[in-house]
Amino acid sequence: MSERTFDALPPVGGRGFAQSWWGRAWLKALEDTALDGQQVKSGRQHARAGAVGAMSVRPGRITALVHDRDGTPYRSDVLIHQLSAADWDRFLDLVAGHAGHIAALLDRDMPPHLVEDAAAAGVELLPGIGDLEPECGCDAWDHCPHTAALCHQVARLLDQDPFVLLLMRGRGERQLLEELQARNTARTTAHTPEPPAGVPAGEAFAARGLVPPLPAPPPPVEAPGRPPVLTGDTPTAAGIDAEALQFLIADAAERARRLLAEALAAGHELTPVPEALTLRQDAVRMAATGPPERVAARLATGCGYGPSELARAVRAWGYGGPAALAVLEEEWAPEGEDLARARDGLAGAWQEDESAPRLRATRNHWTVVGTGVQLRYGRDGGWWPYRKEGGRWQPAGSRDRDPAAALANLLAES
Repeated sequence: MSERTFDALPPVGGRGFAQSWWGRAWLKALEDTALDGQQVKSGRQHARAGAVGAMSVRPGRITALVHDRDGTPYRSDVLIHQLSAADWDRFLDLVAGHAGHIAALLDRDMPPHLVEDAAAAGVELLPGIGDLEPECGCDAWDHCPHTAALCHQVARLLDQDPFVLLLMRGRGERQLLEELQARNTARTTAHTPEPPAGVPAGEAFAARGLVPPLPAPPPPVEAPGRPPVLTGDTPTAAGIDAEALQFLIADAAERARRLLAEALAAGHELTPVPEALTLRQDAVRMAATGPPERVAARLATGCGYGPSELARAVRAWGYGGPAALAVLEEEWAPEGEDLARARDGLAGAWQEDESAPRLRATRNHWTVVGTGVQLRYGRDGGWWPYRKEGGRWQPAGSRDRDPAAALANLLAES
């Protein structure tokens, strides 16, 4: 797919445009390129007001209609240098050689070490000074409010999907994944040993009584072992943070203990295997265990959070793990069956003799009018309570199938 079109993004409130570190790097390239900082500021205001229409992204170019304050539309383009065929070969070889790089991309993540490894191989993924070239129907020769607004909205797209950046650099997602699969297949074929010779069936059946029984399962472990105490004098590899390493050792021991307990539990073989956590989810999980302050700060930086954002994420995680975190971070518009199911749940939540609260719906958020209380509807059909604290919506409880039950305690408090 050599071109993708994205619907116009809704107006954005007071939060920043870029939540991911690579989205912020994109905006830094705009700020470093534009000669007039006032134009960038004006463009940010245009974007915040929803003046940017549907965006077309293709190799080397982003295009959208951007409306001026008086409603006049201008075609605005931002051009970015495409990688050469040699650059793509180096990048694909690099990614194919590291399973972690592939996993991160499939998880819509672009960890710093992937970009650093690519740069070391001579491939610059993120734009730098002068890399974002503007073209606008208003005939401005530098970045104008229209191209600056377009760049700010593109930063929001990059937060959601770094494949947008790779498409601008010259490769669509499908083509990229197909080329990675071909390289992986070639690597696997080259390193696959010859299969061992088989055993005749008669011999296998004759030896069936000689196979020893499986050993007894290990005893349960009540508490993980104590990790080693690492100090500044403890020898470690260059650049290794001893405090962070000690925390990771303790975390791995506790996870191993929990996995063993789950494996020994009755009916474990019938329990579905949970989905693997994303890098962002795992960072929040670790932050929820109460790491040292400096380690928590590194976790926040690594997953693109500020300190207060990480605290909200940890609070959500405590109420429901990955599902609660998704409800905190993802705003979506229920449609069709999802919307009908949500409305039916609300309509039947209160008895006829009960006074149902008046709710104002905004996408998947239902706010109780006149209060600082809100329900958020999850994609799994559950309701999550939220309370406004210090001007921000904060998770306030666990998921409940009954919206009235989810709201009960909060309404009593308010």
